[in-house]
Amino acid sequence: MAVKAIGRLHVITDTVLQARYSHEDLARLAIAGGAGAIQFRQKQGSTRELIETARAMQVVCRRLGAPLIINDRLDVALAVAADGVHLGQDDFPLALAREILGPDKIIGGSASTLEEARLCRTQAVDYVGLGPVYPTGSKADASPAGGLELVRRVSRELDLPVIAIGGIGATNASEVLAAGAHGVAVISAVCCQDDPSAAAADLLRALRG
Repeated sequence: MAVKAIGRLHVITDTVLQARYSHEDLARLAIAGGAGAIQFRQKQGSTRELIETARAMQVVCRRLGAPLIINDRLDVALAVAADGVHLGQDDFPLALAREILGPDKIIGGSASTLEEARLCRTQAVDYVGLGPVYPTGSKADASPAGGLELVRRVSRELDLPVIAIGGIGATNASEVLAAGAHGVAVISAVCCQDDPSAAAADLLRALRG
């Protein structure tokens, strides 16, 4: 399976931690700041509402040239022809998602330990979302922070891009990459800032060193 271009900066849109910007707004602003991928994550709302939001985001992402990845909801990803999905350990099975979506779509799997990362690798994912690296308030049910050593261990062992998440911002993004991560995924470091576009640009500069 060919390696896909998944970008170094993934922005996970959020309208719970902040209400100033919509998911569509955040997608547009984050891409303007240099985000390489947008992930739509929303736990509340009907399936119809999620599809309507994701469809609007897909229009923005296609126009601006960034992939749209849907968190958790394979059905929503299929409904809007999204570029991929990101699935947790207890979500829709990764291997089955690959069977349904085919070889060309992006599939990411969440891991908080080396063992979970190894499991993701056996199920045809394109990248592993690893974390939390640092303590985070953006996810209520987050696992304990694994630190840079977890990033080093997983990046050293896996022949897959590692997208680190959890407590990452412009001040520490470079050290996460130095530990071996391919890139980072953020929520509050972009979505909760007064200027999400400028925040994304700051993060991208930090990632580029």
